[in-house]
Amino acid sequence: MIRRETAGSYRELTNDQTEERRYSSDLAVENDAEEECVNNEVLEDNNVGSTILSSIFGKACLKNTFSVILIFIYLLLMSVAVFLAYQTITDYREKLKHPVMSVSFQEVQKYDAPGIAFYLGEAKLLSCQHHFHDRVQFVVNPGHSGEIDCNNEHVTYMDPYRNHTLKSALVIRGPQDVRKKELVFLQFHLNETEEDFSAIDYLLFSSFEEFLESPDKAQFMQESERSYSIWTFSGGFRTWVKMSLVKTMEKDRSESIEFRQESTLVRYNDRRRGSDQSDQWFFVVFEWKDPFIQEVRDIITANQWNTIAILCGVFLALFKAAEFAKLSIKWMIKIKQRQQKRKTQELDQMS
Repeated sequence: MIRRETAGSYRELTNDQTEERRYSSDLAVENDAEEECVNNEVLEDNNVGSTILSSIFGKACLKNTFSVILIFIYLLLMSVAVFLAYQTITDYREKLKHPVMSVSFQEVQKYDAPGIAFYLGEAKLLSCQHHFHDRVQFVVNPGHSGEIDCNNEHVTYMDPYRNHTLKSALVIRGPQDVRKKELVFLQFHLNETEEDFSAIDYLLFSSFEEFLESPDKAQFMQESERSYSIWTFSGGFRTWVKMSLVKTMEKDRSESIEFRQESTLVRYNDRRRGSDQSDQWFFVVFEWKDPFIQEVRDIITANQWNTIAILCGVFLALFKAAEFAKLSIKWMIKIKQRQQKRKTQELDQMS
């Protein structure tokens, strides 16, 4: 009986030990599995954190790069605006220094009758007539006095370029009606002279009426000689003078008048004997070339209002560029602050 009890108790003890070994082995297996799961979770968390950090870093790099490019564009625009302002001011100053000549033509029906002053010397006026539409009978009785159908007046004045020298001029009213082709034909005669060349000087001035209305005709002729050029026509020829008028606006806003002339010469066939040819005959015709007065003036092409408008636009662009640059800098600072906050929050979560 005793042996049977001891054998039974020994069997129970061995069974309990085997159960404890099995239980301990199961616990070890479970602990190993739990440790592996924890390690796997930690590795996964580390991988997720690294991917998040890399994505955040990539976005920050892109935003910073975009901001730098934007600031560079703003700086480029500002430099272009500054250059444009400098170029505009420079062009405006150059155009002020170098105005452009403008030529225009004014059509007229009639001119103001010009004055023609002849410095005859020893010569004598034989005939003077107004004709229309080129209906001119030039020589009727050469060398003899003919019809003088012209307004004329003799005036004596002091030479403006030679002191104490008197000059005598015969002033005649010039042609006026350009549409009817009005012309003035004059014939002069000069007796035997000791000079080598036979010629008569003449002066064209703008208005014969102003000459008649002038209270001091001698002073008027002195001023006309200072303002206009003196021309010459020779004896033994028919000189045909075609006049044109040029008005020039000076820098001081005063207007100057200039006569331009085109002259044609035709030789007179003198049929006199040799002894009589010592006397010289002069034939001259004055006519307007066309009904157009040429007006010349200097024009400043630089418009101050356009320049001011361009400069206002340039300065507005500079102001806007500076404002955009300021806003972009503020935006970059905010982005950096947000990135730092996110990094600290993610680091706190990971820890």
